[in-house]
Amino acid sequence: MRVMRKVNIAGLDLNLVPALDALLRHRNVTRAAADVGLSQPAMSRALARLRDLQGDPLLVRTGNGYALTPRARAIQPIVVAAVHQLGDVFRHHAFEPGTERRTVRLAVADAQTILLMPGIMARLAVEAPGVDLRVEAYGPDLPARLNDGALDLAFSLASTPLPPGVHSEIVGEDRLALVMRRGHPGAGRRWSIADYGAWHHVGVALLGDGQTEIDALLAAAGVVRRIALVTPYFTAALATVAETDMVTTVSAALAKRFATPLGLVLHDPPFAQTRLQTTLVCSHVRAADPFLVWFRALVREVAQPRGAKPARVRAKRGLNGADPI
Repeated sequence: MRVMRKVNIAGLDLNLVPALDALLRHRNVTRAAADVGLSQPAMSRALARLRDLQGDPLLVRTGNGYALTPRARAIQPIVVAAVHQLGDVFRHHAFEPGTERRTVRLAVADAQTILLMPGIMARLAVEAPGVDLRVEAYGPDLPARLNDGALDLAFSLASTPLPPGVHSEIVGEDRLALVMRRGHPGAGRRWSIADYGAWHHVGVALLGDGQTEIDALLAAAGVVRRIALVTPYFTAALATVAETDMVTTVSAALAKRFATPLGLVLHDPPFAQTRLQTTLVCSHVRAADPFLVWFRALVREVAQPRGAKPARVRAKRGLNGADPI
């Protein structure tokens, strides 16, 4: 019984693989050398090394040239497959969204679901009909889900800190709007920072407690606001202010969508900076996945008006529990 000898792959010269393939196909040193671009002496040396590694002559001289030994015939289909598979490792495969079959899992708030998903799904139906989307909830395990691949992407804001090893790029531009019901006592005038402390607020928090950068600005001005309701749903915030004297500060694009049916009034908040930038976040390990690169570009095109400036990429900051507004 022949005992197979374990071979240390790390110590093998992979240049011998195409040489072996050519020798087994051509059964001729000269023709095999020409096939792989070696000189005849170099191919003869390669054959000698292969014979030593295999413990078999591989090619034996006959009256009509060379013939394969039983060992050579046994390994030839394995060698052919190995050459093909090694080529696949280093061959660039063009990405075709139309042939992609996969499910993309995203952590998305109801605001992005309403504003972006219709446009995204319309594009996918035409350009990548085999791709399905699954919207999932945010949670404290969000960074772990991104890192282990359970979650492909998460929507965030450019102002939200991100954990180390995260890839993030801006996909959309919006602004903050101070929102209240039509007929609210403060609806007919421009608000000051002091007004923020006079009314109860609805805060939207996907992971945290509703405190935002707004509260830091108010604190610097000596103003404290009461956040009487914290919800993970932007639409719930809008529905609440539509029926009460409470106010909220959310995406202007989302508030405009519901202004007429809910009877809402939008004002510019009394802050110098009201810019709101939406980002897509993914693990840096999968950031170069051709599909995810293509999908992020599709989201940018849906979210940004034509002619908008290209998105910027940022990395390695933290996704804590901060309120997204």
